[in-house]
Amino acid sequence: MALPELGDDGFTYQDYLSWPDQERWEIIHGEAFSMTPAPSTRHQTLVGNLFYETRKSFLATKSTCTVFTALTDVVLDDRTVIQPDLFIVCDKTRITPQSIQGPPDLIIEIVSKSSAFKDTAIKKQLYEDFGVSEYLLFFPDLDLAERYVLDKGRYQMPERFNWDDTLELRTFPITFNLWEIFERERLETQPQPVRE
Repeated sequence: MALPELGDDGFTYQDYLSWPDQERWEIIHGEAFSMTPAPSTRHQTLVGNLFYETRKSFLATKSTCTVFTALTDVVLDDRTVIQPDLFIVCDKTRITPQSIQGPPDLIIEIVSKSSAFKDTAIKKQLYEDFGVSEYLLFFPDLDLAERYVLDKGRYQMPERFNWDDTLELRTFPITFNLWEIFERERLETQPQPVRE
């Protein structure tokens, strides 16, 4: 697709709204990022598993927060529109029929080879700047997850979790068994009988 002429301040949300629905784009600080090709089946499996576990926990705890997945637009400002893979919004005033207006409370991105730099550097900085409390990255090729938690306006050093770990969210009372998310078989270590 030929994008409209780039203005002095880059692309805006109004530009974005005029682009064809068949194409997926994000705008970060006025710069357009294509979201093609479509996500892999592995990517979508992880998103589905994370959505299921999050929704199940919210139903059990009667949470008033809402979990969303892409292709939901999140408008952070007039020059920044993103579509995170999965995110949670607790402030109902941010939810409109067309989009989310303002930062979510938690964002999860599934990292692919084509999105690695954007997810681990550009979006990490973006989410920190906009005050997203917790940011999780899932690496399907490595079967591991990484978490950033906001403290005094900055993300602290990332915590890493292997596929056979549990990951307890800091922002919500939700625990992910990562072997279930990654669909790996976890071998439980059985205690050996004590011999006398």
